[in-house]
Amino acid sequence: MHLDLNLLTTLNALLEEGSVAGAADRLRLSPPAVSRALGRIRKLTGDDILVRTGRTMMPTPYAQAVRQEVSDLVRQAQAVLTPHRELDLATLERTFALRCHDALAMSLAPALLNTIAQQAPGVRLRFLPEASGDSDDLRHGRVDLEIGADAPEQPEFHSEVIGHDRLAVAMRRDHPQTGTLDLEQYAALTHVVVSRRGRLTGPIDEILAEHGLRRRVIASFGTAAAAAQVVRDSESLLTTPLAVTRPLVVAFDLITVDLPFALPDAPIVAVWHQRHNSEPAHIWLRERVRDHFAG
Repeated sequence: MHLDLNLLTTLNALLEEGSVAGAADRLRLSPPAVSRALGRIRKLTGDDILVRTGRTMMPTPYAQAVRQEVSDLVRQAQAVLTPHRELDLATLERTFALRCHDALAMSLAPALLNTIAQQAPGVRLRFLPEASGDSDDLRHGRVDLEIGADAPEQPEFHSEVIGHDRLAVAMRRDHPQTGTLDLEQYAALTHVVVSRRGRLTGPIDEILAEHGLRRRVIASFGTAAAAAQVVRDSESLLTTPLAVTRPLVVAFDLITVDLPFALPDAPIVAVWHQRHNSEPAHIWLRERVRDHFAG
């Protein structure tokens, strides 16, 4: 049997208004339309619902018995179809999982945690390392927000460029080649790189090849912290986004100099699954992350 749930709304209006005309005015329908709906309700329930007594209509005993239940059902349906959009940060209890490389986490975490402590003390964060390959963690809800340099290709994911970062060269403070580096000096020194996939080459090597040069990459690391430690204890260079790795530069007492060639600023991209696109708590988190990189 097909059940028209609109009849619940009509029945609720009839029971609360006590008349076809009053229910029609409340529902913004014509009296004949409500009268026809009442007829269908009577047929389904086997009860008259409202009966005329003089100039007024009175609910039947059955109608009186189900009145509160009908009201509750309509209210619950409205709550489902019209979600509550107000976000109460003071009472929000939520754990968000963010995936990014370690240098970015070191840059983002202190300011973000301070904001959370002030605005939403019930929120906790899980900072997860970048995966070495493709993963379904965003799709399956194991990660709420992924922050990196790449935009997603699949339409089920949404993304936003939340900032840009300038590439620079990090080296130890007493490096013999401090100061301005030219292209030949840069290529002649040894290098370490950060790559979650273990790659030893990248766009920089293509630029050097255009000038007939080749750098010597001696190692790749899965974390920026490991690469920074090697740079601190050797004469190798690390070419890295400047803003997000600034905490590491300070922690390992490194210095930075400009690249000897022009490169566009590296984008910082936030990625999330489409099911979170209009969720108030997730929107709030994305805005706080965006604020950090915009500031």
